[in-house]
Amino acid sequence: MNIWGSGPFENEHAAAFVQEVVADGPAAVQEAFEVVLDPDVDFVEAEEGQRALAAAGVLAAALGGDTSAVIDAGLRAWIAEADHTDLAPLRSLAAEALKRVLGPDSELPELWEDSGGAEAWYADSERLRSVLGG
Repeated sequence: MNIWGSGPFENEHAAAFVQEVVADGPAAVQEAFEVVLDPDVDFVEAEEGQRALAAAGVLAAALGGDTSAVIDAGLRAWIAEADHTDLAPLRSLAAEALKRVLGPDSELPELWEDSGGAEAWYADSERLRSVLGG
């Protein structure tokens, strides 16, 4: 796992996901949540978890108005132009996805515990949950 930091956009999978959001819009955000919430998925792999966290970061930035964590200029521009009526309904989906990504059947908590950076990662993830009402 290539990590730059504990924030939702600070890893290689999130960086790639950001480009999908810029190209595909709310559909990419929704898909990232739906992948981790698929009832046929017993265990959330790191890549899917990172993409869901990045999607939550996009949603939180767009709906909360704080883009300070957004490190990609293209995504920042997309957020500024995004139609909030398309994004607001994704709040509850985001809350459920975050719960799953942070839960026991997810690889990310295990990897963060092993890396020693779990406290910062959980704090950043919990900030997302609080912004999204989860």
